[in-house]
Amino acid sequence: MDDSLKHESEDRVEEEWGEPFRKALRLHGRAADKHKWFIMWARQLAARLRSTPLRQVTPEDVDAFLVTLSTSPGIASWQLAQAADSLSILIGTVFGQAWARSIRAPEPPPPSDIPVPSSDDPLEKLKYALRCRHYSARTEKSYVFWVSRLLSFCRQEGVEPGADTVRAFLERLVISDNMSASTQSQALNALVFHFKHVLGTPLGDIGDFKKSKQPKKLPVVLSREEVRHLLDALDRAHHLPAALLYGAGLRLLEALNLRVKDIDFHRRQIQVYDGKGQKDRVTVLPERWRDALSSHLATVKKVFEADLACGYAGSTFPPGLERKYPSAPREWAWQYVFPATRLCVEPRTGR
Repeated sequence: MDDSLKHESEDRVEEEWGEPFRKALRLHGRAADKHKWFIMWARQLAARLRSTPLRQVTPEDVDAFLVTLSTSPGIASWQLAQAADSLSILIGTVFGQAWARSIRAPEPPPPSDIPVPSSDDPLEKLKYALRCRHYSARTEKSYVFWVSRLLSFCRQEGVEPGADTVRAFLERLVISDNMSASTQSQALNALVFHFKHVLGTPLGDIGDFKKSKQPKKLPVVLSREEVRHLLDALDRAHHLPAALLYGAGLRLLEALNLRVKDIDFHRRQIQVYDGKGQKDRVTVLPERWRDALSSHLATVKKVFEADLACGYAGSTFPPGLERKYPSAPREWAWQYVFPATRLCVEPRTGR
């Protein structure tokens, strides 16, 4: 077919669903300036189907399209979610297919630098699943701990992991171990993740079980004088990090994960990246600790330069970002504000 005739045929077919699709997008509250992108995803699916009309698309067609899209270079997770949303509205609202409500963006493939577990060890599979989803090292350690506790409980009782076993395990945490409500909740979250992403069978409803009662306590708030006495009692190594916890409102790991580039002395602010809930934010750099922090960084820089001369491999770094900026781990701006007292082996890379 001549290209001009082909494009004319495609435009004529799009007229059948183009305007109803725009109305459906407005009905679902999608921003008008984003409509062109939603239509683009529909066009890409139509191009994939070729001779099959878009109205006759099947769930298998949509799944294959989204899976292919998820493995395409340059496609971000938000674009994948937008494509799934677009097809759900088009097929569900415009074409009236009830199954379109279940259209979901597939999970992206694991990064190539995360080794696939070579054994059937459930804990290794759990670590793999957590790292593919970019959970923090602390969460990984916690989840592995609780799943190992559950597996040990199963061996002791001679039972298989399941809803009844999980319920009995959670009740034992409260009755025998006197665990707090937050600890019991953390254990439940770990087990839900394990069943869904490692065993492939969602835990579902485990029924009623004895829960730890959350005590109602008033928060203890220190006065300024009490905070001053507390900071004065700390040794030199811990004084400045603790002062930033109080003065900048940082969490412990947020302070320990600060890099040199995150401190803006000119604007008197601190940029927190990947904080709780994987959220970024800006907080204040306390004026009282500004000179102390500047002096501290001068000392850290001397240590850093000495480490470089000895073949320092660089600070720990997200693998994807290191591939993009290979020299960044050895640049001063990317060094930690509060580094460890000695060099160590990075557990995930072995460097």
